[in-house]
Amino acid sequence: NSMQIISVVVFLIVMTALVTEKVHRTAAAVSGAVLLLCLRVLTVDEAVGYIDFGTIGVLLGMMLFVAVVRNSGLFEYMAIKSAKIAKGSPWKIMLLFMILTAVLSAFLDNVTTVLLVGPMAISIAGILGIDPVPFLLTQILASNIGGTATLIGDPPNIMIGSKAGLSFADFVVTTGPAGVIIMIVVCALYYIVYGRRMVVAPERMEAVMELDEKRAVQDAGLMKKSLVMIALIVLGFVSHSSLGVESCVVALAAALLIGRQDIEEIVLGVEWSTILFFTGLFVIVGGMVKCGVITALGNALVSVTGGNVKLLMILILWGSAIFSSVLDNIPFVATMIPLILSMQADGMNVTSLWWAL
Repeated sequence: NSMQIISVVVFLIVMTALVTEKVHRTAAAVSGAVLLLCLRVLTVDEAVGYIDFGTIGVLLGMMLFVAVVRNSGLFEYMAIKSAKIAKGSPWKIMLLFMILTAVLSAFLDNVTTVLLVGPMAISIAGILGIDPVPFLLTQILASNIGGTATLIGDPPNIMIGSKAGLSFADFVVTTGPAGVIIMIVVCALYYIVYGRRMVVAPERMEAVMELDEKRAVQDAGLMKKSLVMIALIVLGFVSHSSLGVESCVVALAAALLIGRQDIEEIVLGVEWSTILFFTGLFVIVGGMVKCGVITALGNALVSVTGGNVKLLMILILWGSAIFSSVLDNIPFVATMIPLILSMQADGMNVTSLWWAL
């Protein structure tokens, strides 16, 4: 019907805008959502109902937390300390930076992690007089691998966990070991490709050892509070399902660290464009859900595979990988979630499909 056509056309226009990057992704998502409201595909109340506030809450809480912790100098301190632990050895520094990036990405947004660790890697590569590109390539991979390992490591994980009812512990047990194995393989490959060729003069290594990590600390008191809060947040995420507390509540509780910080500075540190992007995207996909487009797609997918869960799993696994290489993985996951939920509503066991996604 006409409403189905409108919802699909709006979705395709927004996806085209995201792929071509002719329009900022937030502007594209919000414009698409407003268009659905103007064309009466959705009412305002229906649009609000399709927004996943659990996901929004986790993102907002962690963004506020990072905005505060950044002011302590903790991340710069960790990067310099890692370089000194490696005794200035380029390969060992690259290896420790990979591990640091992966661990931080497991608990923080991976874009934030790369923005924090990346500049330090470039600076240290400059001191050593070597090409920083291998450092950055390893951090790109490490941030994605680390982000996959936990519920809060990557926005798609947060979205899937929220709708599938998966806990922090579920992710650690299921995707955590896979992340560790992939990290080991990536480290081995980068040692073969770059590690053995990373040789620098002893005086350059000594220059790294002369760096003072204490000078990176901007607020020692805040850094101590940050470390305590990080431990409490991890504990909260690990036990949130058994305590019956939503993960978004744990994330928003992290904002308690704000304390006496400049509230306007902290609020401006939140990526509001990302929050609006998610909000618009949820409404756009909600339009297709309301019109029955998603249910029809789900039925077609089940029909093509004959309802074979293993075949569906392989299809979603490879389809996700291929589409996410050219399309932002957030809108892709936002579209796939209601698709899997429609299969679940028809009585299918979709546990393996969530992990494939």
